[in-house]
Parts: sequence; structure tokens; C-alpha cells
Amino acid sequence: MNGNGSKLVAWFVGALAVAAFLIYMTVEVIRPAALAAPVPQAGPAGLADFVFYVIAGITVAGAAGVALSRNILYSALGLLMALLGAGCLYVFLSADLVAVTQLLVYIGGVLVLILFAVMLTNRITEVNVSNTHLGTWGGIFLFVAAAPVLLVVALLTPWATRTPAPLAPMTREIGNALLTKWLLPFEVASLVLLATLVGSVVIARKEIKAD
Repeated sequence: MNGNGSKLVAWFVGALAVAAFLIYMTVEVIRPAALAAPVPQAGPAGLADFVFYVIAGITVAGAAGVALSRNILYSALGLLMALLGAGCLYVFLSADLVAVTQLLVYIGGVLVLILFAVMLTNRITEVNVSNTHLGTWGGIFLFVAAAPVLLVVALLTPWATRTPAPLAPMTREIGNALLTKWLLPFEVASLVLLATLVGSVVIARKEIKAD
């Protein structure tokens, strides 16, 4: 009884906090921004726009599948959709090297490793998550609080418009930047990854010795 009472109190406090936040954002931010924003002029939509929105929808659907699915295999497939969609969106930005790196590293390496771990682990899809305290409601509260703010930023912000440049390869520019201006952060990132790899090996060896 005490546990149910504490949950009800937590949900009530969370609902009040979200409602107060939405009222404040509506009065102080959203309404003034909506009144000051110019009326958007819709231009003609072409094939590139249609393809962009389709890929963006696939990416968002994959991310939602990762967050909402209770089956870890379906979550991995949703992650595949999200990463593949993100890689395709990089192509629209003329970031060919980043798109290929996204496909090779995250899909060809990380996601394949996750899928192998799922397939080779016995009965991993039958595991039930036990720490579900306020999990769903907490996510709903955060979504209700964050979604209006993000929509206002996306729709009412006077973004600077410019004529898109023709698609051009960026591999040379990124390579020169990584080996000149951003050489030190690039090497620091490699050391962090190396330390992570060594730490995971140490932890795995301790578990093997314990077994």
C-alpha cells in the first residue's frame, strides 16, 4: 500500500511539474514566438524533399522501436533502421565520408556485434525487465514536456535560408582537418577508445576467473 501511495504521489508531482512547465513555456516563450514569427512560405516540393521525409520517418520509426520494444531483437532491428536512416541523411548533407563511416562502423561493426550477442545468448529474448518503476510514465512526462519546445524551435525559429550548393565530395577536407587542425582531439579520442577497450577486457577476465 505504501509503495502504491508513493507511486501515486510521484505521478501526481510529475504531472503537476509538467503542467506548470508547459503553462510557463506557452505564456512566456511559445505564444510570443508564434506572434513574432513570419508566416512561412511553402515552396514547391520535389523528389528530393519526398525522399528526405521518407528517410527521416524511417529513422524516427527505428529510434522509436529501439525505445519502445520489449524484445531485444526487435530493438536491434530498430537500431538498424535508425542508423541506416542517419547514414542516408548524411548523404543529403554531402558528407560522403561520414555516411560511409556510419555504415561501416556502426552498422557493419557495432550493430553486427549486438546481433551476434543477441543470437548467441541463450533465452535473452525471454528476460523481463524488473526495474520498471516510473519507467513508462517518466518517459511520457519527458515527452510531453520536451515535444512542444522542440516543435516550437523547429517551426517558429527564423532559420537562415540559402541556396544549397551542389553536392561535392568532402573526404579530402575532412582528412586534412583530422590531420592538421583537429589532430590532437582525434588522437585523444583514440586513446579514450583504447582505454575503454582495455577496461572491457579487464572486466571480462575478472568475470571469467570468478566463474
